[in-house]
Formats: sequence, C-alpha cells, structure tokens
Amino acid sequence: MTPAARLSAAMQILDRILAGSPAEQALINWARASRFAGSGDRNAIRDLVFDALRCRRSYAALGGGETGRGLILGGLRATGQDPVPLFTGEGHAPAPLRDTDTGHSPDAAAATDLPDWLVSQLRTDLGADFAAIAEAMRHRAPVFLRVNIARATPDSAMAMLADEGIDTEPHPLSPTALQVVEGARKIAASTAFADGVVELQDAASQAVIDALPLRDGIRVLDYCAGGGGKTLAMAARARLKLFAHDADSRRMRDLPARARRAGAKVTLIDAPKGPYDLVLTDVPCSGSGSWRRAPEGKWLLTEARLAALLQVQAEILDHAARLVAPGGVLAYATCSLLAAENGAQITAFQARQGGWDLVQQRRLTPLDGGDGFFVAVLRRSTKD
Repeated sequence: MTPAARLSAAMQILDRILAGSPAEQALINWARASRFAGSGDRNAIRDLVFDALRCRRSYAALGGGETGRGLILGGLRATGQDPVPLFTGEGHAPAPLRDTDTGHSPDAAAATDLPDWLVSQLRTDLGADFAAIAEAMRHRAPVFLRVNIARATPDSAMAMLADEGIDTEPHPLSPTALQVVEGARKIAASTAFADGVVELQDAASQAVIDALPLRDGIRVLDYCAGGGGKTLAMAARARLKLFAHDADSRRMRDLPARARRAGAKVTLIDAPKGPYDLVLTDVPCSGSGSWRRAPEGKWLLTEARLAALLQVQAEILDHAARLVAPGGVLAYATCSLLAAENGAQITAFQARQGGWDLVQQRRLTPLDGGDGFFVAVLRRSTKD
C-alpha cells in the first residue's frame, strides 16, 4: 500500500470507531476484509489509528473536525507534514483538500487531549505534575518485558533476546523489567517468549508485584486475575500456593497455557473461600494510567461510569477482606491516576472496616517511566 492509501484506510477505521465500534475490533474487521495489506501496512495503519485516538481533541482541531479524515489530517499537520501531496484523490489516496478541511490551533483544554470533565479532576489529583503527565499520555507507551526469574536472570534474558534481534535495557522501576529499545514486533515470535523466559508486562505493573510481601509456602489469591499477568509475576517470585479468580472466568482462558509456558502452578477457582495469607485485588478501574496503550478508554469514560466503578471497587475490597487470614495481607491495585480510585478508596475502606493497618501505598505515573498505577498493602489484625 502507498502512504496515501494507508491514510485512507486509517480514516475508514477511525470513522467506525467514532461510530461506536471498539478500536481493536475495527482494526481486525478491516484487516480481514483487506487481505492485500501486508504486515507492514497493518502495523503502520494501526499506529496511525492509535496516534489519532491519543490526540483526538487536538488533531480534530487541527484537521477541521472530529471525523476519520479530520483526525488524520490533523495528525499530519501536528507533525509538520504537508498533506497536499498525499490528499490527491488519485488511486486510493484521500480526496483533495477542501474548504471544510481548514483547521485551527487547539485551545488549552483541547491541547491536553483529555475530556473536559476530567481535566479539572486530574489537575487537582496530579498537582504540579499534571501538565507533564498529560503531555506524556499523548504519546506511545514504551514496550516492557518481565523476566521470569524462575527461568532466567535479567542478564541472560537480555542476551537471549539480543540473539534474536531484540535490544533491551534494564529499567529502574523493577529488577525484573526490561525496556525494549529495538525489535518490539519480533517478541511474539521469539524463543525467549515461547519458552516463558519473558512476558510482556508494563514496568509499573511489575513494581506493584514487587511491593507484595511474598514468601515460600503462603496461600495467595489473585482475586481479579484477568489474563493473569500479575498472577504469573507472583508465581516467579516465590513457591506459592497460588490461586486465580475472576468474576468473568472467560478472561482467564489463556492463563493455564501461559502458566505452563512459564513453568508456574496456578489453580483456577470460581468461588474463593479462604483463608488466604495474601489476597491481591487488581480491581476494575478507569484505566486512566494506561491510556497511552488503550486511548479510546479516555473518550468512553463518563462520570456515571466512574461512579459505578467506584462502587464496584469498594464492594470488591469489602468481599476480599473477608478472605484474608488474621495477620494476612490485602493488596489493592489500580491502573488509574485518579485519587478517587486510589488513596480515597483505601481511606474509605479503613473507615468501614476496622482492624486493618496500612503498610504502604505507592502511586506511579508515566513520569516514572511506565504506566500509571497505584498499590496499597494492608495487614489484618491478628485479634479478629
């Protein structure tokens, strides 16, 4: 495909997303209907689409409207590219520029590329870091790997990856984290990945696991396991009696295969009964800390949706607390930047539930290098 044809394809996909189709599904549907597109074309179009979603408000201003055409046109202007040679209407190129394609510089709110209702909230929650974090969220996230320390050391994993053309370097957020410098698209086909030596996992997500007091022999429950990334990270840290649960068990369908590849033993359960020495609740949240990776999320989040999430988070905390043994640990994690989902939930939980001591809490933002995450570790009184 020509560069201009890729722009046209990205416009079509963006129009479907703006009409309500999930981004990943829109990309998959286009690829299935466009067998002529090679992997290079698909990757380039995916990048165009996700760049436009990250910068939806500012690109729309620069491109003359919130349409697929407007977003792609705005993206070209934002990066200083002249759209005229690409917008020719010839072959599969976008139609030539017209009067309605005139854009303008985004105002201060649009330049943040955040919904208006969230700007003031995040400005309050993030304080002096707001502008820098908002700018970081407009760009692609780094690619990180977690070294399975049950299988390899970080140094040996780096050497193995380098032999396959994947250059990495250690990252300070976690001793198991490697940042991919070059060759990210080779990871899925690499021997290191196939043999369970490395897993794709954000460095801040790994730091969440580093905060947990894991030791050999304890009973551990990953209460909101999802795909099992944190489950497997815990399994590599100690010889645990490890259990995984999710309200939607379908989210865990790939976990058994991933556990076998990693050499981990995990028991999937539908109805946890406890007691457990440690329960991790990686709760459903706004995902605001990972909007660089899933940018459509910030445009789908509403005040009503956030309020519903806050209720679910509180209910999960209360239920999971009953599964923790006296003297045991309850860990709460989100990939959110919003204080209402983070420290405020812990404060409210301690007010509702007596007998819990806050051992530590930590907030991470993109300024630390990875995604935005929050983790709190609480210990239950032995007097219960």
